[in-house]
Amino acid sequence: MQECHTALCLSVYIIAFVTGFPANILAFYTFSKKVRQKSTPIDILLLNLTISDLLFLLFLPFKMQEVLNNMMWEMPYALCPLSGFIFYMTIYNSTFFLTAVSVERYLGVAFPIQHSLKRRPIYAVAASIFCWIFCFLHLSIVFIIPLIGPESTENFTNVCYENFTEAQLNVLLPVRLELCLVLFCIPFLICSFCYINFIRILSKLRHIGRRRRLRAIGLAVGTLLVFAVCFGPYNVSHIVGFITWKSPDWRDKALLCSTFNACLDPFIFYFSSSAVRGTVGSVMEGVKRRLNSCVWLTSLICYFFIPGSRKL
Repeated sequence: MQECHTALCLSVYIIAFVTGFPANILAFYTFSKKVRQKSTPIDILLLNLTISDLLFLLFLPFKMQEVLNNMMWEMPYALCPLSGFIFYMTIYNSTFFLTAVSVERYLGVAFPIQHSLKRRPIYAVAASIFCWIFCFLHLSIVFIIPLIGPESTENFTNVCYENFTEAQLNVLLPVRLELCLVLFCIPFLICSFCYINFIRILSKLRHIGRRRRLRAIGLAVGTLLVFAVCFGPYNVSHIVGFITWKSPDWRDKALLCSTFNACLDPFIFYFSSSAVRGTVGSVMEGVKRRLNSCVWLTSLICYFFIPGSRKL
């Protein structure tokens, strides 16, 4: 059985949850408000990406509890396939929505006139529905694997989604390879093509301000890095597992990289949406006013109630 070092895994999960959950809540509020007022395709795609990240983070405490129990599953068994399904499905949902955003951005700079004429929010809605259904169907393997073989239920009694039988591996390993190729490699190639050409075209446009151009290029490069660093190691484990015909011992460590995506996506939201930047600015201004009020109140209390505080 794969063993994830308790301190390492728990630290990563806690950092991802504490930083990612409030940031994604803020993004969800912003995109929901913007979609209701005046929706654009990219707002719809980013809203769906935020929902995917929030689902991931809501089920992350189950992973924390599993780590605290030394990777033994002591919660109701029904939660095992459900938490695993949400965990893995939202990972691949992110690859699809990040790719969809890259296509939208590339078309906007490569074919600005044609794209603006054909740009409709309904297309983004249709693409979002397709992404959810496509990932749902592919990751339903999580519910199927425990049912394969006469000893399947016994294998999953004390651990969750581990200790696979030979019959289970015969189904699971080819499916993992297909997930890697279809849900990671193809989206990554599309995303790379779009952002490389996006950067190439943007660098030649002189009517765009230098600051705006650098921010857009930085967003493209950052998205590709997040894509590769967060999802690459986990999907490489699928290829290695298929070649060696067993789950790699380091697969759980590779999965930790995917966890960071939920707290890195908000940075993409911030740099890609002026609405998010505006919301963050408003929140920071509110926090600043509250801090100033607290400082003023504390100074007033000290002035009137602490002896010697009135001395100059």
